[in-house]
Amino acid sequence: MTDTAAKASTRKLTVRVNEQDLDVSGVAGHTTTLNFLRDSGLTGVKEGCAEGECGACAVLVSRPDGNGGTQWTSVNSCLIPVAALSDQEVYTSEGLADGDKLHPVQHEMAMRGGSQCGYCTPGFVASMAAEYYRPQRRSCADICGSQSCGSPENLENSPAQCATDHELGANGFDLHALSGNLCRCTGYRPIRDAAYALGEVPTDDRMAKRRGQPAPTAAPFQLQHAEGDFVRPASLSDALDHLAGEPEAVLLAGGTDWGVELAIKHSTAPLTIALDQLDELRTLTQADDYLEIGASLTLSEIEHRLEGDIPLLAELFPQFASRLIRNGATFGGNIATGSPIGDGAPVLLALDASLVLASQGGERVVPLSEYFTGYRASVREADELIRAIRIPTPVAPHARFYKIAKRRFDDISSVAVAISMQVSDGQIRDVRIGVGGVAATPIRATDAESALEGKEWSHETFAAAAQVMSEVGTPLDDHRASAAYRSATAAQSILRFFAEVTP
Repeated sequence: MTDTAAKASTRKLTVRVNEQDLDVSGVAGHTTTLNFLRDSGLTGVKEGCAEGECGACAVLVSRPDGNGGTQWTSVNSCLIPVAALSDQEVYTSEGLADGDKLHPVQHEMAMRGGSQCGYCTPGFVASMAAEYYRPQRRSCADICGSQSCGSPENLENSPAQCATDHELGANGFDLHALSGNLCRCTGYRPIRDAAYALGEVPTDDRMAKRRGQPAPTAAPFQLQHAEGDFVRPASLSDALDHLAGEPEAVLLAGGTDWGVELAIKHSTAPLTIALDQLDELRTLTQADDYLEIGASLTLSEIEHRLEGDIPLLAELFPQFASRLIRNGATFGGNIATGSPIGDGAPVLLALDASLVLASQGGERVVPLSEYFTGYRASVREADELIRAIRIPTPVAPHARFYKIAKRRFDDISSVAVAISMQVSDGQIRDVRIGVGGVAATPIRATDAESALEGKEWSHETFAAAAQVMSEVGTPLDDHRASAAYRSATAAQSILRFFAEVTP
């Protein structure tokens, strides 16, 4: 333990929940926020799936808005160790009301029949409140002059700039904010009606006022417990010291994989090292020839800060799980898990990305195409962590991401294909194709790339490449798709790209 961490471990650790400080000094490193809240009597949060898929456990946390203020962000409390929220602010559905006066979100859900059994309702309320307080929420009248472009009675006339798939309300409420919340009995229309009925946030609203103040900082500490220690390092160097001293340590960013491993496999570690608030891992910088994305920036933060500057990433974000997951998930964590069906890797492979790996001995840069060595295995050493992802710039002008899954949103891919290329004077150049779900690791479809590289832009060229693409990887039959289906959809993505892209 470093001197800084040693001093930090002696102080009392608290989480401010519904404007009251709760002591977390004695919790185990793997105690989830959900379990801690319920043990504290806040039983509004529910456990539906314990995997981040249902949203019944959603709560609001305060996070920096990038401009010196605070934004209210909804997250799955079942996936986050409560120690990671030490020094932070949390609101559950119980804390939103002002005394006996219901919060506007609670009021609209009640008035419009948005709840029956009520099990999922607190999570919906938390996610809806996060969108209610989103500063960028603009009405359709502000965007295009229409009063009801996203309303049910005017779905067919919703302009593209106002509504994505007609899911933006006239009040500017983005219904995708609720994409990680599931309801089994009420039906979604009353919930949607409640969301679209929300008005402007009153100027005297206490949580709105809180947005103008800085978000709380998280001081370093080390929590020791017989069932597993937890450390928030003071710096990247401090984190690397801890990692070198405990090779079995688990690195924690958003917890979206950590929480699932805990719930399904009951996996615990002797030490959990929180990387989510390390400044060195939360940068986003544009160098002369590459964009560097810190490994601990959440996908929602990256999406907001890039504002569509990398089109292939802009296509990925809406299809990557749900808003609740993207509010915690990071590229660093998504790549580090080594999952062959993770959505981030195919896109980053198509962008020809590299990883910056850091250890006590320094840093090295590894092309992502050379990173994976087997199922959930990589070249990363036990004492290394992913500090950043580098994407060469400028990016190729023609790019697409195709995710094939049983559900359109919030589902695991059966096959994911990302394609990027340049086309100059009718010739195809700099082809990169990343594929997930067809092998033990995410892969580059190099044979299909070769079938396109330097060839003429034509249907014949892409038809030949599609045939090559049908043989990529070693797809398997499982409960999500058959091997034949995976091969067919991988091939079809090449033809779809040709049909959609006009150089």
